[in-house]
Amino acid sequence: MSTEAPTAAPRTPRRVDTRKRVKAPLHLGWWIGTAVVGLTVLNMGNVVVRSPNLDWSVVGEYFLSTEVLFGLLRTVELTAIAMALGIAGGLLLAIMRLSPVPVVSWAAKGYVWFFRGTPLLVHILFWYNLAALVPAVALEIPFGPTLFEANTNDLITPFLAAVIALSLNEAAYMAEVVRGGLLSVDPGQREAAKALGMTHRQTLRRVVVPQALRVIIPPTGNQVISMLKASALVSVTSTPELLYSVQVIYNNNFKTIPLLVVASAWYLVVTSLLYVLQHYLERRYSRGDRRG
Repeated sequence: MSTEAPTAAPRTPRRVDTRKRVKAPLHLGWWIGTAVVGLTVLNMGNVVVRSPNLDWSVVGEYFLSTEVLFGLLRTVELTAIAMALGIAGGLLLAIMRLSPVPVVSWAAKGYVWFFRGTPLLVHILFWYNLAALVPAVALEIPFGPTLFEANTNDLITPFLAAVIALSLNEAAYMAEVVRGGLLSVDPGQREAAKALGMTHRQTLRRVVVPQALRVIIPPTGNQVISMLKASALVSVTSTPELLYSVQVIYNNNFKTIPLLVVASAWYLVVTSLLYVLQHYLERRYSRGDRRG
């Protein structure tokens, strides 16, 4: 019986990188660009801080005023309702576009084509002036009694007109976002679900949609922020949202620029909060897709 100790396996020599890391030299163009940006920022700051036409005391006075806060609340409410309806409509349209039935698929394509090709402001004005086209809205049984009838101006308020226009327009964009997310899921997942005996609806709800959320959430967050800013367009219909509220104030005191600064500051505050929420949602739904 041998008493010799086992010989250790020879170590593979470690490869040493003898190349030296050389820092890239700062070119003259970089210095010029830095100087131009710095001077531009300083000049803009000087105009904002020292301009006699920008009264910061007015900004502080109206930043937390009741009228501005009410307009901010209405803006957030309008954004939340329109986005909820837009996401629901976009999900339905995306499923319709992926349908094997040609009529259903083409109907969804036509909807997306129309709303993506026409301005949002036109839709807001159309629904606000719907009474010019349809003076009364009625629900009746063919060749039977009328179940419901109302004056269009009484039924379609400025707020409801804004919600309808924003949500219908948003549904067209969310349809493309959702469709891209659904198509990003590996087709093998659907085949596996089918092999397990799942129906098409169960496959979408339990397999496809949960995986597609990783792709859907980032552009959806961008759409929410865009919706928040697009809600300012409804000020043309005298809907008392944030921009309209500050317009009413500066039409009385003629402090236009300070009140616009107030509105811009609140938009920045809300969008910053939405950025943070989007970041945490993206991190949550991308945990299974981390690399390295």
